[in-house]
Amino acid sequence: MNGLLLVNKPGGFTSFDVVAVARKLTSQKKIGHTGTLDPNATGVLPLLLGNATKAQDIIPNHDKEYAAGFKLGVTTDTLDIWGTVKTETESNIKLDKLTQALEQFRGEIEQIPPMYSAVSVNGKRLYDLARKGIEVERKSRKVTVYELELLDFDEKSQSGMLRVSCSKGTYIRTLIDDIGRLLETGAVMTSLNRTKACGFDIENCIPLEKLKELSPDEIEEKLISTENLFVTLPELKVSEAQSTRFSHGGALDIGRTSLRSAENIEGKIYRVKYNGRFFGLGMVKENELKIYKHF
Repeated sequence: MNGLLLVNKPGGFTSFDVVAVARKLTSQKKIGHTGTLDPNATGVLPLLLGNATKAQDIIPNHDKEYAAGFKLGVTTDTLDIWGTVKTETESNIKLDKLTQALEQFRGEIEQIPPMYSAVSVNGKRLYDLARKGIEVERKSRKVTVYELELLDFDEKSQSGMLRVSCSKGTYIRTLIDDIGRLLETGAVMTSLNRTKACGFDIENCIPLEKLKELSPDEIEEKLISTENLFVTLPELKVSEAQSTRFSHGGALDIGRTSLRSAENIEGKIYRVKYNGRFFGLGMVKENELKIYKHF
């Protein structure tokens, strides 16, 4: 099997657990995924099967969208409701003050990765250090919050829900913690549902429990082309002879393609197709279209 399988991950499963289930259901070992979700998180988890695993490190669109629950007045060591409580304070934040605070977290912002994360510092995972009670200095990093919308807020319980559209590497737990710091109340994430990833919506994903009911043949019918990961890249249609040459690792003469009169294309990447079939990605180098990744 080759292609993408869009899974709606349930809570209580690691991303690797989902991969393990898919391997068992398909009897296929070559399976990966496009981005880890914490065990308590749910939502979009695209799996890569067969040749699609080659795309793991070159996916152009890593933007994601989440629906995240939060509660003001509480902080924990993990920045979410499943951690050990560090502080509890009385919070009486009004809707207008919360709305005003959110304005500070739109656009490009700085974040410090949480201690309970997979980030490595001096060759050691932060979560391994955190479990030993060790906290180390972490460098801040720039991330982008494209959209930050308050979906709901109950002033009585000081709880609500955010919709966050963001770039790769954004920690929603940290975002909520930082909002709590700005409000001087503290805040924790209480739920996390990834609603979009790599251009795919949760509506197009198969719940894991439903996936378990399908036969290998039925699962194969659910696969979508690896090309869907690269729809933001331009398409280059080639001849049958060129597709054969490309599929065997040969470079194509730009002068013999539709790019012959194109300008400023050095270094650009194209989806190579013949008769509707996707063969892989090619990069323009010195008047040739060379293999960037073959599928």
